[in-house]
Amino acid sequence: MKSTKPVYLDCNATTPLEVEVREAVIQFMSEDFGNSGSRTHEYGAKAKRAVLRAREEVARLVQSDPDEIVFTSGATESNNLAILGLARHGHETGRKHIVSTMIEHKAVLEPLEFLATQGFEVTLVPPTEGGWVDPSALRDALREDTLLVSVMQANNETGVIQPMSEFLNVLKDHPAYFHTDAAQGFGKLTSSLNHTRIDLTSISGHKIFGPKGIGALVVRRREFKRVPLTPLFYGGGQERGLRPGTLPVALIVGLGLASELAMKYAEERNQKCLEYRRKVLGALGSLSPVFNGDPERTLPHVINIAFPGVDSEALMVAVKEQIAISNGSACTSQSYKPSHVLKAMGLPEADIKGAVRISWCHLTQDADWSEVANIVRRIM
Repeated sequence: MKSTKPVYLDCNATTPLEVEVREAVIQFMSEDFGNSGSRTHEYGAKAKRAVLRAREEVARLVQSDPDEIVFTSGATESNNLAILGLARHGHETGRKHIVSTMIEHKAVLEPLEFLATQGFEVTLVPPTEGGWVDPSALRDALREDTLLVSVMQANNETGVIQPMSEFLNVLKDHPAYFHTDAAQGFGKLTSSLNHTRIDLTSISGHKIFGPKGIGALVVRRREFKRVPLTPLFYGGGQERGLRPGTLPVALIVGLGLASELAMKYAEERNQKCLEYRRKVLGALGSLSPVFNGDPERTLPHVINIAFPGVDSEALMVAVKEQIAISNGSACTSQSYKPSHVLKAMGLPEADIKGAVRISWCHLTQDADWSEVANIVRRIM
């Protein structure tokens, strides 16, 4: 029986659970529910082994050591720990300058805004019109007292991939710590996260077909020294004191398995996403769409697009029975304001107001794209 639900096309906001992941999470919630901190019985021992394996799977995906993985509730917490966790070190060393970009997720921009009230100076580098940051602009923003550089791996709204290797080359001889919010790219753009010059990497389980409420911060050693992070809260000493509290074993197992599957099926998933992209563009290309973000630098599973004379809210309502899409970050869409990302790119107001994000994955069903195109044509 054909589903009456619209086809889900908002995978940048959250992804569906892989069946194997769901089954593993349920098993560790209902049967193997031990506390990984309990050492006196098999329930705790099994939970501890499961956490260790998950830590290894996450680490394998970014080629780090398992003990460099700190489990968190998701990329937002990881971003906060990476940024706010360096504040004490910045005050102690007098290095209180931070470089980031205008197109970061609010989970980076808002912690930076807080640090600006605490005596830090924040430089936000603007993007090009194509949505990527020019490495030379990043270089120009650096100072001797720069403590941290934080640049996302790929943008959540436009899907534009940032030139990570060039950023790392800029920082080759600079002592600043480098952090990347890799929520959108972890498990999809794996190779660019493997570089040992990336000190801090934020990831999220629900962006790679795992459960919500779990993520990690990769904290790499630099010349055998850990990044001098201060925890945001205290009690229990778990995760090497950086993130105390009872570990959510079932969610961690889900993240670990999702990471393992992401590595195993990376090429297959990528090809499916590219094929889906061809279908989408084949159907909508005749409507003279405007692409927000350089199409040559965009993730294979996302487009940010506007149609001449069509408001994004009107478009989403018109196609809501066929497809489920969004017009911005899920974290800010409840009180919609013009996208700070698209504004920073210097796009025309009409393109910003008309922008919608369409994002899919290897699990996405086919939509009736000819009908979608007809609906868009009628409201243009």
